[in-house]
Amino acid sequence: MSFLAEAQLNINHFIRVGRTRISIGNYTGAIEYFNIVIEFKPYLAEAYLYRGMAKHSLEDYRGAIADYDKAIEIKPYYPRAYNNRGMAYHNLRLYKRAIEDYDRALEFDPSDESIYNNRGIAKLALKDLEGAIEDYDNALEVNPKSTHALMNRSNAKIVSGDIKGAISDLNQVIIIRPHYAAAYLNRGLARFELEDYASALRDYDQSIRFDATNALAFNNRGIVKHKLEDYESAIMDYDMAIQLNPEMASAYFNRAMAREILNRPGYEQDYQIAARLNPQFDLSQRRINAEQLAQQQQQQQKQQNSSSQQNNNQQNSQANQQALAQNNQQQSPQQNNATVDDQKSDEEKRKEEMEAERRRRRMRMDLVIEDTRDIPEEVEEVEDGRIQDKNIVIDLQPMFFISAFEKNAVDYERFQYYNVVIDDLNAENNYNPLLSISNKPVATSQSVFENFILFFNEKIEVQENAHNYLNRGIFYSLTGDYNSAFADLDKAIALDEKISLAYFTRANTRYKLKEQVELLAGVGSNNSLTLNEGKINDNSNEKPSTVEYQEILDDYAVTLFLDPDFFFGYYNRAFIKLRLGEYRSAVEDLNRAIDLEPEFAEAYFNRGLTKIFLDDIEGGAMDLSRAGELGIDGAYNIIKRYCN
Repeated sequence: MSFLAEAQLNINHFIRVGRTRISIGNYTGAIEYFNIVIEFKPYLAEAYLYRGMAKHSLEDYRGAIADYDKAIEIKPYYPRAYNNRGMAYHNLRLYKRAIEDYDRALEFDPSDESIYNNRGIAKLALKDLEGAIEDYDNALEVNPKSTHALMNRSNAKIVSGDIKGAISDLNQVIIIRPHYAAAYLNRGLARFELEDYASALRDYDQSIRFDATNALAFNNRGIVKHKLEDYESAIMDYDMAIQLNPEMASAYFNRAMAREILNRPGYEQDYQIAARLNPQFDLSQRRINAEQLAQQQQQQQKQQNSSSQQNNNQQNSQANQQALAQNNQQQSPQQNNATVDDQKSDEEKRKEEMEAERRRRRMRMDLVIEDTRDIPEEVEEVEDGRIQDKNIVIDLQPMFFISAFEKNAVDYERFQYYNVVIDDLNAENNYNPLLSISNKPVATSQSVFENFILFFNEKIEVQENAHNYLNRGIFYSLTGDYNSAFADLDKAIALDEKISLAYFTRANTRYKLKEQVELLAGVGSNNSLTLNEGKINDNSNEKPSTVEYQEILDDYAVTLFLDPDFFFGYYNRAFIKLRLGEYRSAVEDLNRAIDLEPEFAEAYFNRGLTKIFLDDIEGGAMDLSRAGELGIDGAYNIIKRYCN
């Protein structure tokens, strides 16, 4: 009984620590704890719910949905799971499915204001303004002081054109929460639309007073000052907005306009940056579109008036005469100036053209307001644990090879997966050396490996058998003495042609040698698939031929023939196939590796990356979610940058 009580206490401890890690933003750490809970109590719905919440926070929405599904399967009457799953569907822009989940959640808990709020947000996304406002009204019936519901209803009212109604809701929010920066920001937007610039300016001042890190507030306050022709002060606000958010295209664009009005240098560069960050601010493209529209309108006009072509010709003739007269009027001062002062310099002409372009640009474009209506509530971003936001380089997980520890070593980091073949080899060695299989770097252990070579030199002098040659060949390979490694591995195979690890190690050694040769030749043999600017790319400029890698593939084939359950053989062979561009065949090998080892994180990762390259976004996202769940944090970065 005491043992059972202690076990129960430990499970509660893991749940408590996992929830604490979620609350402090350590989401990957939380997943580790809930994995343990699920392993020992797979029937506990809460463990799946909380793990789903951690994945949700890492923006792994598909992985979160899978966990919410499991929680609902175990506990069908679980409103929180339905609500959370609805939010995940919303983030994937599957608004109708989100509403279905919110409906289901409200069946079980009709008094939860947050569910009404979330359903209202989904309805607003579907342009169902009346339905959204009705849901916010229901939330306010449950809790009349719900600032979230009031904020959301004000957003819906602004979209519907009820600006005064929106301001009334925001007034209530400010009464309830006088220091709520977002409420002042939104009320400033509403007052700006009513052209009540003085009141809008006061609201933005208050918003910045309570939250001096909000780039939107500085940008929008700059716009009000811009409208009031206080360009100097407006530029200062745009500067601050850009400092807080260097990727805010609208702030660059607005600052460019203010600088241009004051004829300050740097405005052209600001226009270029704005266009680069957001194509909608590309003035050259807008000019092209305007010219195309004008041409279309001219063609339509010609078609409509084809019956009165003669009258049109007369009108065109008159228009041409007028244009010619205007042109003559424009040219005559230049001609007069030419007789008196010769001609205007090219520099003066250029300045006149630039000034004319500035006037046209100011007429064409208006200031760009950053709107927060699509942001239903304040979201506090937590940096700790948000691996999906970090700028990291991601490529395929590397190959596995046999490595070792000193006897009594305490560095167990390289113990990743148990395999009976390696364990048998360790038992035959009397666990000295302690062999493992890993894909972690080994550069820091070179002296250890050299000592083991000396150790097996002595053993081979005593007894020349396949086992001793295999061991020494492993350590020669680890130290980079590939020729000696080949000699020992060949000898081991000659003595025992059924020793599968000798073929496996020889294949790995051949790849390492080839990799080194290519590196020295400047070809480079980096992993074939990498993530670059949101795209899965094939890095190989010229893929090597299968012939070049045939010996490696042959050795893996023999390895797997001798030991069909050796999942590392399938994984490494898939890695080589990816290098050769044989993606679908590689996926088949990874499938087999995962079938044999269902928690093979690296296999899920590489398969996910490959599936995305093959345009299977859903399948790739689920594989990467599983890889992240099993400890490869970088998977969440790919999910955010490519799958969402």
